Amino acid sequence: MSRSAALTRGVWGVLATPFHGPDLRVDRTSVERLVRLYRDCGATGLTALGVFGEAAALTPAERREVLAAVAGARGALPVVAGLTALATRPAVEQAVEAVTVLGDGCAGVMIQVNTPDGDALARHLRAVHEACGVGVVVQDYPLHSGVRIDRATLARTVVECPFVVGVKAEAAPTVPAVAAIAEHTGVPVFGGLGGVGLLDELAAGAAGVMTGFSFPEALVTTVGAWHAGGFPAAREALAPWLPLINFEAQAGIAPAVRKELLRRRGLIAEAGVRLPAPPLPAGLAALTEAHLAAVAPVAG
Repeated sequence: MSRSAALTRGVWGVLATPFHGPDLRVDRTSVERLVRLYRDCGATGLTALGVFGEAAALTPAERREVLAAVAGARGALPVVAGLTALATRPAVEQAVEAVTVLGDGCAGVMIQVNTPDGDALARHLRAVHEACGVGVVVQDYPLHSGVRIDRATLARTVVECPFVVGVKAEAAPTVPAVAAIAEHTGVPVFGGLGGVGLLDELAAGAAGVMTGFSFPEALVTTVGAWHAGGFPAAREALAPWLPLINFEAQAGIAPAVRKELLRRRGLIAEAGVRLPAPPLPAGLAALTEAHLAAVAPVAG
């Protein structure tokens, strides 16, 4: 049966995939610890196997292992499963597998825009949806996919696909993209990119944020402040965290930086990343500690 309820507004945490040992095996225990962090901090839902989760570096068996760990630890949190494949047939296989493992916990599958042609994209999205039976979250992330689509074309495609339950807008500049898609589709739009543009995206009509950050509780607080007190309250809540958000967002090394912060928080055992992601530069270790010390009074 098709399940296509729109994603609930709020913070959908994108999970890291922790590894351990010299051969960088999936660390299931650390995956479960991260899931519990999101449960405890008030996240709306989880996103597994996203770009930050290094899903493209996982084997099919490892993808299943990560999803199984998430399924066992998620409690009542719904889960969006990311698909790395850009071609339809492998995307269908990944989607069916995700729904099989997550069961009723699967709130949708996240599919990257794979063509600037709106009609072709609609056919791709529809094929995956019909095969797996759950809603689709469209991820527009040209920096990762290499595909750029006009925002008007994307909005029209979303309208033509009633099974789309959310859009993740990560095509710079994100603020006008969020505004245009939210206005013309009625579908919840979420920012990403580590939360760098969160405040302005909320002002543009975003339903929340779908991203990874080493302190997701700060994102939860900010979104809650937005709904309670608007721009001034959200700005005050987010301001102490912006230097750390910016530090994590460094091009190329962002996964390594964030994993090291998660390790230092005691949330994952090791901070290793898989190629092609580079490891944390040795010179950033002291700066990482300085950033953690700076947010300690706010983090509590």
